[in-house]
Amino acid sequence: MRGQQWTPTALTLRRPSARLPTDGFLLLALLLYAPVGLCLLVLRLFIGLHVFLVSCILPDSIVRRFIVRVMCSVLGLFVQQSDPRLRDVSVQVYIANHVTQFDHNVINLLTSCNTPALNGAPGFICWSRGFMELGVTGSRAELVDSLKAYSSHRENPPLLLFPEEAATNGRAGLLRFSSWPFSILDVVQPVALQVQRPLITVSVADSSWITELLWTFFVPFTVYQVRWMPSVPRRAEELSEDFALRVQELLAVELGVVSTRLTAADKAEHMKRLRHTSLLRFAPASSQPLAARPRLPSSLPGVGSFAPEDVRITAMAQRVKEVLPHVPLEVIRTDLAQTNCVDTTIANLLEGRVPFFPESEAGADPPAPSTSQAAAASGIQGSVAVPSSKPATKQFAKSPVERHLSLQERKRALYDYARRRFAEKHGAARAGGSP
Repeated sequence: MRGQQWTPTALTLRRPSARLPTDGFLLLALLLYAPVGLCLLVLRLFIGLHVFLVSCILPDSIVRRFIVRVMCSVLGLFVQQSDPRLRDVSVQVYIANHVTQFDHNVINLLTSCNTPALNGAPGFICWSRGFMELGVTGSRAELVDSLKAYSSHRENPPLLLFPEEAATNGRAGLLRFSSWPFSILDVVQPVALQVQRPLITVSVADSSWITELLWTFFVPFTVYQVRWMPSVPRRAEELSEDFALRVQELLAVELGVVSTRLTAADKAEHMKRLRHTSLLRFAPASSQPLAARPRLPSSLPGVGSFAPEDVRITAMAQRVKEVLPHVPLEVIRTDLAQTNCVDTTIANLLEGRVPFFPESEAGADPPAPSTSQAAAASGIQGSVAVPSSKPATKQFAKSPVERHLSLQERKRALYDYARRRFAEKHGAARAGGSP
């Protein structure tokens, strides 16, 4: 995860409880709406069964899509599309960003398309959710060959693919696109998808499709905005990876988000760490005898007996301390216990989300109490109290793109400062030890 431009925390929510609003007014409105939402939930469950039966009985046509779309509006699902004339009927592959587990169903209300089932066991549930079963359980190469054979028949509906391979909240950035969807054909059409709903969050990590469906029936409405973009052909001798990156950049600009290099595997690993951290918070402190706990080497001062997780946190804290030597070690350890990521903790300290009293360096005058207290109270990094050779912290930007650029600039400057400081310290030590 080190060296990534964004952490998965910005792209998705950590836990199912994060679905509820944090604003007091919105939470009160949700509590007042709850009885109405429960009644709508029960009513829409029966209506949804009829929608499912109608979609199964009627053949795929404009009439069926119109009827199902009208019935879905009763379920609170409203689908809007901008400039449908941009949709290229000759294109056989649609590329869309992934926000909810029903994105393929929504786009299927606008045009006929098929989404292959990549995860989950085939069967009735897979078919009822609208996925296409290819019978391929092998590698990605076999999947691509099967999809190429499918697309070679022009009478088949186009393919709708989600190269992110994992859903995000759709507000911060796009996961890195996989290259295999761009190996099928040389022309694709990007589809920008945005989802909005009142009172609660649209997407939550690790939430099942049944839970998402129940929340969709509970809220007053959910609006899906579909924007068709011009088709994008592959350039001469362009690799699939470069083709995927170019389409990802176009979709990111259309959605107003950042194109990241984080993958679906990074998100899965991030969720595992969050679940592990949550379990550690609730684990009893005395569950392991002191004699059985591993100890760190005595070369680390101030470190006693630690559990394996404490050993890892301490090692990560030392890495952060090398970059930000003026930040107290205990503040770094506390934030690392929450984020479980070195880059995220550095970003939190740089952006002022973690207030602290800066430490004075060896040989430097201690900072004035009033200056340090004012910096910590205002949530600023405290750069006024550290040597002037360190880069100054800028004001937190509102735009994700501006935050991304400013953060990278400050991290690069801090890395340069840390290397220079390390070279000066060890250079002085070598000069003092030489005859």
